[in-house]
Amino acid sequence: MTIEKDEVPLTPQLPPTIVDDEQGLAELSARLQDIRHELSRIIVGQQDVIEQLLIALLAGGHCLLVGVPGLAKTLMISSLARSIDLDFNRIQFTPDLMPADITGTEVIQEDRSTGTRAFRFIPGPVFANVILADEVNRTPPKTQAALLEAMQEKQVTAAGTRHRLPVPFFVLATQNPIDQEGTYPLPEAQLDRFMFNILVDYPNLDDELDVVLRTTCDETVEPQCKLTGARLLEFSHIVRRIVVTPELALLATQIARMTRPSDVHATENVGRCVRWGAGPRASQYIVLGAKARAAMHGCSVIRREDIHHVAPPVLRHRIKLNFQAEAEGISTEDIIREILVSVEKTLESKAIRETIPRLLRS
Repeated sequence: MTIEKDEVPLTPQLPPTIVDDEQGLAELSARLQDIRHELSRIIVGQQDVIEQLLIALLAGGHCLLVGVPGLAKTLMISSLARSIDLDFNRIQFTPDLMPADITGTEVIQEDRSTGTRAFRFIPGPVFANVILADEVNRTPPKTQAALLEAMQEKQVTAAGTRHRLPVPFFVLATQNPIDQEGTYPLPEAQLDRFMFNILVDYPNLDDELDVVLRTTCDETVEPQCKLTGARLLEFSHIVRRIVVTPELALLATQIARMTRPSDVHATENVGRCVRWGAGPRASQYIVLGAKARAAMHGCSVIRREDIHHVAPPVLRHRIKLNFQAEAEGISTEDIIREILVSVEKTLESKAIRETIPRLLRS
């Protein structure tokens, strides 16, 4: 499979470059911490979810949030958009939603002075910086596909004319994991466009009690803007200059390859329970996500812990299990944990160790 240069927001770097803007990196880390603090005034707990959302924003990727209703997904996303001074639109996906309801449509407009008529494009709700595609699996595939061009090409085509979307542009879609009746599961090609699959879980007892106390009093908290969209784009260039050593790039690549049953280093459970694994886009997103996480923590080089932290949300929607896995009660999370534990041993094989010198000579 060939990956076009612009298909994934990542430019491979061998040998790695050095971040020459230490002041910019320090500002990036400080601003992102300010945003996390601002969101903590509104959202109780969910720190891992917030961090993964911020990583995706820095990396320029889209996210699929999976969680039951009532876990503040909409509030979290809208508050995040306001804290970065980005335009936010929410699209409620329903079975009767049509593609034009998302992308926009052309209407006939009459010039009263001349009597002439012409078509004029009316932009749809997708023309915003942050799009919440609420319950995206509630709408038929035809309407789901309307997001594909927007997510990948950052544009909408109507009547043969291309209309560019605002920059930056992020799609944050949600799915309800428990109610599958009357839904249209996203096809694998569209799932692969999402950088992260983020699990939004129930809060613990302390956090839920805090939620109750905060939301039942006569007090409202509005997020303060801590970052502009233009500065966010500048930070994304700093993220791309984060150093990734050949060894860690190889680690990220090997993690993705071990999800494939046909790979020589695949574990026994992968060989028995996985129908197909992640493609090359997963390797790219693991590296790019690790770069963004390192930048958030003020590091100019990615570390192993960054790769291990971003691997699960990158992989969990790119691994398709078979009936054997369902019969044995093996989940995608089990497969990912097993890969992360065993991947280091595969890097010690002779064939893998010879990869880095060969790449450096080329």
